[in-house]
Amino acid sequence: MEKTLVDVSVVIPVYNEEESLPALFERLFPVMESLGRSWEVVFVNDGSRDRSLGMLLQCVDKFPGKVRVVDFNGNFGQHMAITAGFSSSRGSIVVTMDADLQNPPEEIPRLLAEIDSGHDVVGTIRSMRKDPFFRKFASKIVNRITNRITGLNLNDYGCMLRAYSRRIIELINGCSETTTFIPALAQRFALNPIEIEVGHSEREQGTSKYSLFRLIRLNFDLMTGFSLFPLQAVTMLGLFVAGFSFLFTIYMVLRRIFVGPEAEGLFTLMTINFFLMGVTMFCVGIAGEYIGRIFQEIRKRPRYIVNKVYGDE
Repeated sequence: MEKTLVDVSVVIPVYNEEESLPALFERLFPVMESLGRSWEVVFVNDGSRDRSLGMLLQCVDKFPGKVRVVDFNGNFGQHMAITAGFSSSRGSIVVTMDADLQNPPEEIPRLLAEIDSGHDVVGTIRSMRKDPFFRKFASKIVNRITNRITGLNLNDYGCMLRAYSRRIIELINGCSETTTFIPALAQRFALNPIEIEVGHSEREQGTSKYSLFRLIRLNFDLMTGFSLFPLQAVTMLGLFVAGFSFLFTIYMVLRRIFVGPEAEGLFTLMTINFFLMGVTMFCVGIAGEYIGRIFQEIRKRPRYIVNKVYGDE
């Protein structure tokens, strides 16, 4: 059955956000009602183990026909949750945002205005970002490195308050990658993207679901999913180290001929050996990242498993 289109869909992944949801409902729905357009909100419950699902189902009953809940049977990650929300969405414009209210839903009309003016992707930059200094500094470094590696031009990869035209959504829905990064993928497909500054607030309820390890994994997904540069850099590094080692070998042979056998320098050779071992392990790790992703793709396992969709008439 063909989906009945609405003007605006808002897709929100939810993972153990029972503390943030009441405030989200209180602020989001008045904004949607004030748009003067037909709308829907698609929540994706990403395997929450708290009361989040029950609270979302109360919303389905309160806003029949306007709120749907896609319930996963496990935790598949934020970007897979957004992908599932895209597949379930019906809006000619789709807005994504997090459930923690660090980006205010009151900014949604500004994103819609940019889409109406002809842009197909509206990215956002967190203004006066309310995060610890280390996290903001690390984010700036990662953003610059990622842009150089991937060839994209995004100023804030971490802000999920974004808007997409229906064409972009359909292109993303047509992809079958098991790991992806939605903002970067949309930027690849965009014809006329734009970035605007939006407000940012401290998380008032709950805790961040992104540990340091998960952030590192996410950045590996981003770099290896959109560029071969890491592999090419490793190849160039290997060539450089091999050339340097060859020259060093020639030097040692000549030294033995003209000066005599080396009595000292054991620790220097051990240091060089450990350095080369580290380079080798790093190169093997980078190659392993790509091989692991190839393995994930050829298994053809589902990217996510939906337990049930609530509110889908």
